[in-house]
Amino acid sequence: MEEAIRTFATQFNFNPEIKNSEYLKSGEGFVFGGMGGSHLAAELLKMYNPDLDLYIHRDYGLPALSHKKFSKSLFIASSYSGNTEEVIDFAQKALEQKYAVAVIALGGSLIDFAIENNLPYVQLPEVGIQPRSALGFSLVALAKITNNEKLLTDLHALGFNINPSKTEEAGKSLAEKLRDKTPIIYSSRSNVTLAYNWKIKFNETGKIPAFYNIFPELNHNEMTGFDVIPTTKNLSNNFHFIFLKDETSNPKITKRMEITKEMLSVRGFPVTVIEIKGVSFWENVFNNLLLADWTAFYVSQMYGTEAEKVPMIEEFKKLI
Repeated sequence: MEEAIRTFATQFNFNPEIKNSEYLKSGEGFVFGGMGGSHLAAELLKMYNPDLDLYIHRDYGLPALSHKKFSKSLFIASSYSGNTEEVIDFAQKALEQKYAVAVIALGGSLIDFAIENNLPYVQLPEVGIQPRSALGFSLVALAKITNNEKLLTDLHALGFNINPSKTEEAGKSLAEKLRDKTPIIYSSRSNVTLAYNWKIKFNETGKIPAFYNIFPELNHNEMTGFDVIPTTKNLSNNFHFIFLKDETSNPKITKRMEITKEMLSVRGFPVTVIEIKGVSFWENVFNNLLLADWTAFYVSQMYGTEAEKVPMIEEFKKLI
């Protein structure tokens, strides 16, 4: 896991090739099927371009959209391993309905499915890392298959413009602050994808519980759960809040964050504010996510958990 974080920037040197490219159909929009780490690239793409006609499906089968919508969309089935059963089912159901389908995977049944059915596909590099660590590869592949040349150019530049080691010490320091604490990550709605990424990194790398929510909604409900009195104090003693603050946010959101931080602090809760910053959108995103990677890694080191693998998920897959 440590090596995957340190070498993360090299993923943006990936030059994907679309196999069976002659069968790639352009659509007016995209329906993306992916689970776990395999849908994160699509979430970031939607964050980058909220106007993009992109529906993200995280389930079996097809989403409840109209046939008119389906018929004009490109279905992208993405599974890092290529063996995620929900994604395979998504791809099969789309093909059965004669919709345009493309595939992104490392290998497995999904690549076999694409080859057998003459579907366009991008095969991800085999470097022995977990799906959540392969976000650069997945995002570059998605940019390629959606024919977004500007995005490809911007992503390739990240290989030179981000340095994972720069956030290591900050991540190590934050991990220590989180000792014996359960992190709760709060952000604006525009940064919810980052907050969600922080959560799953704590879950999968740190092997600890973590939760997230967004402003302003949480000010209308969740925050009241932390208005502790002596009889409820033990229920929330061990939470530590992480606020992802963005200087481009609506000033009203910034004000809400400041007031919420003050109210939580008065009630005895530790709050860490993390500034989302960089010289470009993608640098902002990946500097922030690399900080999350280092924090989760050092949380894992602190507790002695196994940072790389996800044995509980593998156990579940065998049982199911």
